[in-house]
Amino acid sequence: MLSLLALDAPFAWRCLGMLICLAHAAWHLPRTILLSHPRAWQALRRDAGGWALWNRANGWQAVQLLPDSMALPGLIVLRFRLPGQWWPRSLCLPGDTQGADEQRRLRVRLKFSRRRWAAPE
Repeated sequence: MLSLLALDAPFAWRCLGMLICLAHAAWHLPRTILLSHPRAWQALRRDAGGWALWNRANGWQAVQLLPDSMALPGLIVLRFRLPGQWWPRSLCLPGDTQGADEQRRLRVRLKFSRRRWAAPE
């Protein structure tokens, strides 16, 4: 937003850019930061059927994790695809969202699971 204010462009273009930024923030804030939207991903599990994510709108949904998922000690970035959709999605899990033992187990599973990239059945 500050860069838009400092930009040497007509006032109308700067206002349009700020409106787009605010609309983007209003769309993503409840879905990815506050987790108050019914479609916000709120839980992750692994069972015999593979990986699944949960939200209030649809319940548990099987997902296919993608190879560019990243597991670091302080941050886990899950890249996944829902069945029947071709575009990938992302979910960021900071280190303080889980207990240390749960975070470690998730990182180990992401790194060493044999079928971690398999499509859900």
